[in-house]
Amino acid sequence: MPLRLPPLSPLRFFEAAGRLQSFRLAAAELNVTPSAVSHAVVGLERALGVELFVREPRRLTLTPEGADFLPFVSEGLSLIAVGAERLPDRRADRAIRISCAPTLASRWLLPRLGGFSALRPKAQVHVDTTQRQVGFPADGFDFAVRMSRASVAGPTWTRLFGERLVPVCSPACRQALLDADGRADLGRARLIHVAPAGEDWRVWLEKAGLKHEAAEGGLSVDTIQLAFEAAARGLGVALGRRPLVDGDLASGALVDLGLPEVEAETAYWLVGSDGADRRSDLVAFRRWLLAEAAAL
Repeated sequence: MPLRLPPLSPLRFFEAAGRLQSFRLAAAELNVTPSAVSHAVVGLERALGVELFVREPRRLTLTPEGADFLPFVSEGLSLIAVGAERLPDRRADRAIRISCAPTLASRWLLPRLGGFSALRPKAQVHVDTTQRQVGFPADGFDFAVRMSRASVAGPTWTRLFGERLVPVCSPACRQALLDADGRADLGRARLIHVAPAGEDWRVWLEKAGLKHEAAEGGLSVDTIQLAFEAAARGLGVALGRRPLVDGDLASGALVDLGLPEVEAETAYWLVGSDGADRRSDLVAFRRWLLAEAAAL
């Protein structure tokens, strides 16, 4: 039995107006008049038999029915757009879109992207570091790099590399923590925690066979990058994650405390969209990224 669809043409007017909460802003985005948007929405409301907006003199808001309908329309239009973008040779200039955590992007991916540009000078790469769940194909991403203990079922997950955890701090902080034997006394240190991290100080202390009263206290930040910066400023000891912290260790901004280095249980995985093997630029990008990871 065929699906009963509403009029399709007005849907993009409704989506823009609902997202922007304004007929005027929707009209500007779609390059039409506000009257055209209003008439299209009225026609859609009549076809559906429900009111989608509450219209006030200086305010436009979605009705409960409109608010419920909007995400379905948005996702449907997004899927159509993504499907069109994936058609072979539809656009020669379409970008490679990858979702990646901020610290991994700034400390590992971006410094290497010049190598890919040398291989593919005309390729465009869009790196998104918003920390949110990525839906394939609705969100339009070609790849995502995610942390996980194991791959999710399916051939699109490929392991890049794992992390090695090691305490790091500023040179001055390390000097202040040295005992009479010249060893760093972690018990006197203020620990810097990364709140969202699955493997933080408690995991490292357990694997290293050590105890610390401030395993849950100290300073807490929300990204690995901030933890490294706080440690470099002498605010405490951070849990370095190699290879992400290697640049700071090489420059001397951070130093190794000489304490045990342990392997993390999680690793970085490259996740590809189902159609990533149908575009030559995506195949080349994946091959290049895996080679860079293997070089570690």
